[in-house]
Amino acid sequence: MGQSSIFDKLLEEKTVFKNKEILRPSYTPKELPHRKKQVNEIARILVPALRSETPSNILIYGKTGTGKTVAAKHIGRELEEKGEELKVNCSVIYLNCKVVDTQYRVLAHLARHFDKDVPLTGWPTDQVYKDLRDALDERKRVVTIMLDEIDKIIGKSGDDILYNLSRINSDLERAKVSIIGISNDLKFTEDLDPRIKSSLGEEDIIFPPYNADQLRDILTQRAKKSIKEKVLEDEVIPLCAAFAAQEHGDARRALDLLRVAGELAEKEGERITEEHVRKAQNKIEIDRVVEVVRTLPTQSKLVLMTIIKLYETKNDSLTTGEVYETYKELSNHIDIETLTQRRVTDLISELDMLGIVNAVVISKGRYGRTKEISMSVPIEEIREVLLEDYRLSGLEGYKPSIQSTFDNDV
Repeated sequence: MGQSSIFDKLLEEKTVFKNKEILRPSYTPKELPHRKKQVNEIARILVPALRSETPSNILIYGKTGTGKTVAAKHIGRELEEKGEELKVNCSVIYLNCKVVDTQYRVLAHLARHFDKDVPLTGWPTDQVYKDLRDALDERKRVVTIMLDEIDKIIGKSGDDILYNLSRINSDLERAKVSIIGISNDLKFTEDLDPRIKSSLGEEDIIFPPYNADQLRDILTQRAKKSIKEKVLEDEVIPLCAAFAAQEHGDARRALDLLRVAGELAEKEGERITEEHVRKAQNKIEIDRVVEVVRTLPTQSKLVLMTIIKLYETKNDSLTTGEVYETYKELSNHIDIETLTQRRVTDLISELDMLGIVNAVVISKGRYGRTKEISMSVPIEEIREVLLEDYRLSGLEGYKPSIQSTFDNDV
């Protein structure tokens, strides 16, 4: 018998899941509850592709977790399958502009999809565009390009990419292209060149938020395929749906809650209960904050570390003046540029907007006004993330001297 693996015991543990992947946002189901109207609208616009005609361009809007991406991918899959059946060359290409975030990268990814040997950096953009155009025109085909989170690329690279893609049909002889833009931001087209706006937004489709009953249906559909029978208590799905309905009807949040609740139950070797959902809600929120903190600029991290150091010593709300005096001490200790008090106050306001600290303006009578600052999130997890930044690592174990200061610089 072979040597036992560290995974053997873990593999023997009972699992509550049949297929956990079905509870992830990346999964595309065969049926989409409560999105029949939107799916039919998009399909009606894209059906000319099956006749080798050019479909209109579409802009799909809706908040996070309203089913935009999953509906677009579902329709794209069906379009390609029907194209194969009818022997019509229909290609659907999905790109997330949060990842493929420059004009060059978008064009290069599209060209590489059609087997063009384009490097992911280094060529003139015009050359990449020409290669893409040539690749498309090699045969008669209709290509639908889905640009998810399209507003992200506009914010980073301007609207050049949309200008090039919206005019590409006039440069093609055999192929035809249509664009589907997907966005959480209803206003992102306001800053576009009017010509691009009119060619891109030929058809607009809005995905409204789900209500609690609709979220319950979605979770029930997914749970049947993803979770074993008799491990899910009756109140779990309604509670996941209720929590997610409060977050503007976000199906992604509802699915995450159910999946994380299942993972917590599995660790404890129990059925999935209402208590696991409440723990999952807390864990997801902490994970979100941790991810936000991880991506903060170093100066914001230093201000946050200052607040944590003071809060641990004083265990009471702090004033802006106290934070600034200690911030100066810490920045000197690790040899980082010291910002002005006004700038540090602005950074505190940003941390407040992100929900990491709570900063309330109060009056100190003749001393003027200040902000009372307290922590809104668990300190332990946040401190660990801050110390991951090598520039802040010198603050581990450092105890600042506390100075009580009133200030009127809010």
